[in-house]
Amino acid sequence: MTIADMVRVLHARVLCGQERIDTPVYTACCSDLMSDVLAFVNEKTVLITGLTNPHVLRTADMLDLKCLVFARGKVPGEEILEQADEQGLVVISTKATAFTACGLLYEAGLRGVPIEWPESEDSQ
Repeated sequence: MTIADMVRVLHARVLCGQERIDTPVYTACCSDLMSDVLAFVNEKTVLITGLTNPHVLRTADMLDLKCLVFARGKVPGEEILEQADEQGLVVISTKATAFTACGLLYEAGLRGVPIEWPESEDSQ
């Protein structure tokens, strides 16, 4: 799947990075808690969120993310979009909720980031 495919599936609007929408993507994660994203994501991926603050950009930069998807029609301010473009991110906005966006992308073939959980005594 490419980011262009995601735009089509989500009926989304490209806010910045139009020239990079042919970038392939293989996994996605969804969270409004950037600490969870930092703890569980370890590969280049797509982040689906409802947050439009600078923490999202810092997280994307630290993890070398390819694309930010803002759910619920959220649109970050111009300063955030300028910084995202400088970081090489594609930023899109969809009117779908985060839950619906995840479902639509999953149905279209995009999978979640694999997470390895530590083994517990219950699993033995």
